[in-house]
This record gives sequence, C-alpha cells and structure tokens, in this order.
Amino acid sequence: MAKKSKGQGAATPAVVAATEAGIAFETHAYTHDPAAPSYGEEAAEAMGVPPEQVFKTLVAEVDGALTVAVVPVSASLDLKALAAAVGGKRAVMADPAAAERSSGYVRGGISPLGQRKRLPTVLDASAQEHPAICVSAGRRGLEIELAPADLAALTGAVLAPVARG
Repeated sequence: MAKKSKGQGAATPAVVAATEAGIAFETHAYTHDPAAPSYGEEAAEAMGVPPEQVFKTLVAEVDGALTVAVVPVSASLDLKALAAAVGGKRAVMADPAAAERSSGYVRGGISPLGQRKRLPTVLDASAQEHPAICVSAGRRGLEIELAPADLAALTGAVLAPVARG
C-alpha cells in the first residue's frame, strides 16, 4: 500500500496525520447518501470491502472521560469491555455534540486520526486479523485504509476485544 488516493482525497486532519507519520495508506472516496441507515455499512458497500474490515469510530464516556472505540461496522460496541480495557468501571455512549466538539469532526465522519484532542483509544482486537482496515478519513464519503498496527501506533490505541456481534 503506497500513499495514494482513489477519488477526491481531500487533506482532512486524518489524512494529514497519516501523511506526516510517513505510513503507507490509501484513501477511498465515494458519494455519501444522506439517507443511508449506517455510515459504515454504506462505506463497506461503496468500496466493495467486507464489513468486518471497515471500522467505525465511536466516542464513549468511561467514568466521565471521553474515550474512543474503533470497532468493525458489522459489530456493536461492548461498553463493559471498553471500560475494562482502559481501567474504568462504567462506560456510556458520549453525547454526539461532545464527540464532535472533542474530535473536530461531524458524526458519521469522526476519524480516530487527527482528532482535535487526543483521547484514550481502544482498537478492537479483531483488527489484527486483517492486513489493512478502513476507518473514516475525517468526513462522510472518505475512508482511509491502513495497517491496524499503524493505526494503533498513531493513536496510541490499546488493542482489546471490545466488539460484540
């Protein structure tokens, strides 16, 4: 995988972070349908990638502190497992407005890379089963494909089984 773009790879903060880190990645642009019921499943279908290889970025509160979880779009987040992964006791989904303010991205386009404020991050352990995964590149209709190890290194993520289903 070289640094390249398929489609309109606008330089979002996520793409800038990956470029500055010197890692191998690709961006994939597609036309986002505002009526799509699931941003992640829409991305998987548009790119022709299995849903278990496309990961969504969710923001939760663990013991009151915002925390990022990156899980396959084909699964849901196990909040108890997320809390345990970061040494917390209780996790709830964050208020969408708080997630947008903290990350600097809009819902459906939140990337684990290039966030305004770096938060504790947990990457679901299933990411290690793939040579590359796709995550939002910072806007709806733009994904970045990279090695799970590179994503973990760039975000300081802990790898843990936090997805279910």
